[in-house]
Amino acid sequence: MAKKRGQGEDSTRRERKRGQGEGSIRKRKDGTREARLTIGVDPETGTQKQISKYFKTREEARDWLAKAVHERATGVFVEPNKITLGEWLDRWLNTYKKPARRRTTYDNYETMVRVHIKPAIGHIPLLKLRASDLQELYNRKKEEGKSSSLIRRLSLIIGAALDQAVKEQLIYRNPNGATELPPLKYKEATPLSVEEVYRFLEAAETDRLYAAYFLDLATGLRRGELLALRWQDVDLENGKVFVNRTVSRVTSDSGPAKTKLEYQEPKTDKSKASVPMPETALKELRAHRKRQNEERLFFGTRYHSNDLVFCTEDGRQLDPKNFFRRYKRLLQKAGVPDVSFHTLRHTFATLLLEAGEEMKTVQEILRHAKLSTTADIYTKVSEKLKKRASAKINDILSQRKRQPG
Repeated sequence: MAKKRGQGEDSTRRERKRGQGEGSIRKRKDGTREARLTIGVDPETGTQKQISKYFKTREEARDWLAKAVHERATGVFVEPNKITLGEWLDRWLNTYKKPARRRTTYDNYETMVRVHIKPAIGHIPLLKLRASDLQELYNRKKEEGKSSSLIRRLSLIIGAALDQAVKEQLIYRNPNGATELPPLKYKEATPLSVEEVYRFLEAAETDRLYAAYFLDLATGLRRGELLALRWQDVDLENGKVFVNRTVSRVTSDSGPAKTKLEYQEPKTDKSKASVPMPETALKELRAHRKRQNEERLFFGTRYHSNDLVFCTEDGRQLDPKNFFRRYKRLLQKAGVPDVSFHTLRHTFATLLLEAGEEMKTVQEILRHAKLSTTADIYTKVSEKLKKRASAKINDILSQRKRQPG
C-alpha cells in the first residue's frame, strides 16, 4: 500500500510541476483537475495575474494549458472575462470556419458578422451575453424588414460560435437556445408566363449566348452551375448535363484584386447530379458548339482553351455579374418583368408542375434535399395541383349511379 501511495504522490507532483511558464495542473478532492496559468503582472499591485479553469480529466486540462501557452506566446491570448462577442466571432471565423468551409460560405458568414452582428452586440463581453441581448437583435432585424431566413442565418452563426465557446469553457451555456425566431417563410416565386418565356427567347435569339438562356429554361440549372459547365460535363448523345461544379466570385487573399472567380464543388451531394435535357436544348447546344468552334479557329493561338460551354468569344471565363447584366438587357428588350436570373429556374419548375408533372420528379430535377422545400417554394402551384386533384376525384365520384330510392 505504501508503494502505491508513494506512486500516487509522485504522479500528483508530476501533475503539478511543469516547465517554467507552462502553468500547473492540480488534482482536486472531487477528482477534477484545476489548470492554472500565469498571464502577466498586475500593473497596480505588481503581483502575478493568474487564471484557473476546471476540467474533468488531466488530458483536457493539459490540452487547454498547451493552447493557452501558445496563444500567450503569439500574442493572441485574451483573458476569458475580457473577450467580447465580436472578438470571439472573429476568432471563431478564422480558426474554425475559414479552413473548413467553402470560400463563398465563409464570405457569407463574415459579412453577416461584420454587417449585422458586431455593430449591434459585438461590444458585449462574452461572459455577460444574455438571451435577451440576442432576442433584441433578432427583433430589431425583423422590425427593419429583414427576412426570416436572414434572421435564422444570424441565429445559426451565433449559435455555432457560442457552442464552440462552451466547448472551450469560455462560457458555461449557450444563451442562443433560449431565443425565439420568426417562422421561416419562403419568398413566393413569381415565374414568367409561357407567353413571357416566348417573348424573352425571341429577344435573345440573336445573342451569342442564346443557348445558355434556353438551356436554363430547359433544365433549371443555377447560374453558377450553368457558367461552370464544361463540354466534358455534357452528354450530347444521351441528352444529359452533369453538375459537377459551380462558379462564384469570392474575396481574394492575394494580389491587387479584392475578389476573384473560383470554381467549387456544389454545396451538397444532392446538388451534384445529372440533369436530363430535352431535344430542343440539345439542338441549341449543338448549334452553339459549332459557333464556338468557329470562334476558336478565328482566334487561333490566342484562344483560351478552358473547355467551357459558355465563355467569351476568345474562350475566357464569363463573369456572373456581366452575364447577369446581359440577361437584364434582354428582359428589357423583350418587354417582360425585370426578374432575377434565378426566376428562370422557378419558371422551369412551375411550367412542369402546371403541365401535370409530379412534385417528387420536379424535386429530383431541381436537386432540392427535401420534397417539403419544393412544395413550400411553389405554394401557388401546389394549390392548383390540389384543386386539380379535387376536381378529378369529384369527376370519379359524380359518375356513381345512385340506387333508386
